Amino acid sequence: MINEGMVNVSYIIATILFILALGGLSNQETARRGNWYGIIGMAIALIATILSENVSANFEYLIVALLVGGTVGIILARRVQMTQMPELVAILHSLVGLAAVAVGYANFMGHGSGFIGIELTIHDIETYIGILIGAVTFSGSVIAFGKLSGRIGGKPLTLPARHWLNLGLLIGAIWFGREFVIQSAAGGGMEPLMIMTVIALLFGMHMVMAIGGADMPVVVSMLNSYSGWAASATGFMLGNDLLIVTGALVGSSGAILSYIMCRAMNRKFIAVIAGGFGTGGGSSASSGDVDQGEVAPIDAQETAAMLAAAKEVMIIPGYGMAVAQAQHTVFEITKTLRARKINVRFGIHPVAGRMPGHMNVLLAEAKVPYDIVFEMDEINEDFPKVDVSVVIGANDIVNPSALTDPDSPIAGMPVLECWKGGTSIVLKRSMATGYAGVQNPLFFEDNSRMLFGDAKETLDEVLKAL
Repeated sequence: MINEGMVNVSYIIATILFILALGGLSNQETARRGNWYGIIGMAIALIATILSENVSANFEYLIVALLVGGTVGIILARRVQMTQMPELVAILHSLVGLAAVAVGYANFMGHGSGFIGIELTIHDIETYIGILIGAVTFSGSVIAFGKLSGRIGGKPLTLPARHWLNLGLLIGAIWFGREFVIQSAAGGGMEPLMIMTVIALLFGMHMVMAIGGADMPVVVSMLNSYSGWAASATGFMLGNDLLIVTGALVGSSGAILSYIMCRAMNRKFIAVIAGGFGTGGGSSASSGDVDQGEVAPIDAQETAAMLAAAKEVMIIPGYGMAVAQAQHTVFEITKTLRARKINVRFGIHPVAGRMPGHMNVLLAEAKVPYDIVFEMDEINEDFPKVDVSVVIGANDIVNPSALTDPDSPIAGMPVLECWKGGTSIVLKRSMATGYAGVQNPLFFEDNSRMLFGDAKETLDEVLKAL
């Protein structure tokens, strides 16, 4: 056992390491070091908590729980592909929310010892808020997992009077919160707490169902924020300073990232977190039902010839590159072209892939140099000077209808304007729509060419031809 002073010192060290981890994760070059800071900080926090005076019995249960959780984590880390990372992150957020709900109920059922008067009221409010945020996080994350994994369609569910429904659920949660505090003081409170939990679960489901596929990366970031606030509320319930601080760090950083991404996508932050509130709700199928002309196919040999003759090449990766695991071949092509004094750069859209930073991680895995990877805002004005743009499995992030069609589900979202360059070569398996469910006029532009097939196989042929 270690005394309370040592536990607090350990928690301070862990908090510093968590802050350093967040700082490290803000940059690709320091991300690996940031991960290690987080791992070490969590290990210190776990050990200090287990050896603290608050834990005096039932160590065998703790050991079993650590072994089971650690084993599951190792198995997932080894088996999950990069294409499955977004849904893995979503389902892990759901577990944080579920833990907050479980701890809240356990804490409430054992609250009779030690709290009276105003202290009991404050404790009940902390418990109520923790369960509320946890339930919203749990159900919302489960729906996000379903959408990201393809088990649920990516189109937004826009129920009639959905905003009033959300408002009604919010008012209901506040009303039953009042009832919960009143009944808890008299020795009850379980019934309003359970009703609120159902309301929160429904709210989380409806909130994420109302968000379209194009906004799912923001949803992942937003749920990350919710999971942090749920952990922080749990910290207040348990009187654990480290949980409070760590949860606040995760919650605030997730909220800031969501806000930054919303600005990058020209979305209203409140609109997204409220589940489609204030969105236009255009028809996602409208552009797909119109005959937009014929596409011009191209083969690997012609693609290689165009790349070899170019001076400026822009590569735009999307989720299709992740599915095909083509990032290593892309890097080999990049090295080949750069050896011929051809300037090759990568253009990354903020929501390329299905979670923040998805494409950056893939390119880092393939050891693409950081100095040739640019964010959308840094290179969008350069497209008129680009000879060839290679779009690898991306759809919505290069869709001109975001700028030209006010009824499009992605209307107003800034996109990579590759059609302003010389030639755009689009790698796709078929003419299927993207995650937002809207057809892309880029495919029918006069200066666009379609290279059909699996991205890795076709790029292997391009590399061989080069």
